[in-house]
Amino acid sequence: MEPNTGKKLMQKAMNKTMCVLTAVMLLMVACTPKAAEQKVVKVYPAPEGIEQSTAYAVTANGQVVPVYQTKIPPKSPIPRLNHSRSEFGFASYASFDMNGKVMVTVTYPEQVQEVKVLPTSYGIVPEVEGKQITLTLEKPRQLTIEVNGDWHESLHIFANPFEENIPNPDDPNVVYFGPGVHDVTHVAVEDGTTVYIAGGAYLRCGTATDEQELEHLIGQNQRPPTFLLEGKNITVRGRGIIDQSGIHKKKRRYTIFAQHTQNLKIEGVTIVDPSHWTIPIQASEDIHVDNVKIIGWRGNSDGVDLSNSRNALVENCFMRTLDDAVVIKSFDGKGAVRNIHTRKCVVWNELAHAFSIGAEIHEDVTNVRFEDCDVIHDVGRETALRVYHCDDAMIRDVYFENIRVEEARRLISCWIGKTRWTESVERGNVRNVVFKDIFATSAPIDTTLTGFQDGPDWKPYIIRDHASMLLTGFDATHTVEGVVFDNVVLDGKVVEADQVKANEFVKNIEFK
Repeated sequence: MEPNTGKKLMQKAMNKTMCVLTAVMLLMVACTPKAAEQKVVKVYPAPEGIEQSTAYAVTANGQVVPVYQTKIPPKSPIPRLNHSRSEFGFASYASFDMNGKVMVTVTYPEQVQEVKVLPTSYGIVPEVEGKQITLTLEKPRQLTIEVNGDWHESLHIFANPFEENIPNPDDPNVVYFGPGVHDVTHVAVEDGTTVYIAGGAYLRCGTATDEQELEHLIGQNQRPPTFLLEGKNITVRGRGIIDQSGIHKKKRRYTIFAQHTQNLKIEGVTIVDPSHWTIPIQASEDIHVDNVKIIGWRGNSDGVDLSNSRNALVENCFMRTLDDAVVIKSFDGKGAVRNIHTRKCVVWNELAHAFSIGAEIHEDVTNVRFEDCDVIHDVGRETALRVYHCDDAMIRDVYFENIRVEEARRLISCWIGKTRWTESVERGNVRNVVFKDIFATSAPIDTTLTGFQDGPDWKPYIIRDHASMLLTGFDATHTVEGVVFDNVVLDGKVVEADQVKANEFVKNIEFK
């Protein structure tokens, strides 16, 4: 053996041992609860100056999650279209990102006697101890927590997937809103631009004193929207909050308005107190709206309005809206509607429709699908699933499939007629509408709830026929034809023909 060979071998062995020990130590550090939480949960701190909710406290894997609050309609039924804004409640909402199993703890100010986690289809069974509610999430979800029977001022938990490919704030093609409070009036977005609203960013939307209407906007409201999207390859994304509560009723405008866009994506943001339609998308193609959360309470606070557009996917969204949640429209001369798909959304409708087509339909509408969605509350005077045709085009090939409605006053409607929104002289037609695997529960009859007769005068009437299903054609040449009820289950029983009201201008109804 050469001199020092033994020492060299010993040194090699020691080096190898140290490498193994170092690797073990690094693995142990990575597996500590704090490191594991950082990998599984991401929480965004609340910006200073934004009031927090005191109704609930939330943690995710032990990390404190900020809980915000926003206005919601009053608990009592809304009797007419222009409801009073002097009466309202507050909903609480909390948001975090996750990429693994997460334990969520909700603390309530009082002893918890009962708790409901919606949608029921998620099958989440919480544990209750004293004032605390604990539940486990296996994947991102949009939850509503109702404690001690309070369905009104409930808690909404938005568990998002982790973000990928976060844009560089120094990129000239990025409009970047970092953590903190931002006062925003109007942002015009053009070709190839990404608007990024980071987690922890809070956009307080207002109006400019010298603003002028934008005459080139499609539709009647031409006030500058908070975000105006026009062009190709535009994205609005992030985990931040857009709040329009500072916009007065007399100056209301759209929140995110898109027209003449192609390859549009809106993802991840939370929008509260929209002053008008929240996300109207008009005369556009190749659209993806994903994981957007909306809580609205004012008149016309629709969720997503898709008008004269083609090839759109709306998915994984939560919408608690006073007016329509997801609705399809077509205005005269702006192009047909084709290939619209809504799936895996959770909807709470306060007044109008959960998923619908209409009222304004001037151009043909073809191939619309609402699929695998949950309607956790439908407390209004209109119909949850509806084709509402007030003008002169053809509506064809509409599918409502695998939808769970946890309470329904008026469940299904296909209707052709004249209303206060009618603009065309002629009426249209409806062909091939499928209701398949619909599972609904009747809401209790509430004789204080008023609706409006379908017609130009809109005379009020008392809603007495809960969970109604109604098919109405206009005349012998403007008909509803080819409606299929395939495993529509109401209150645990498959719907039969005698439960569906139809007039003489409805043809070829099929029950499976």
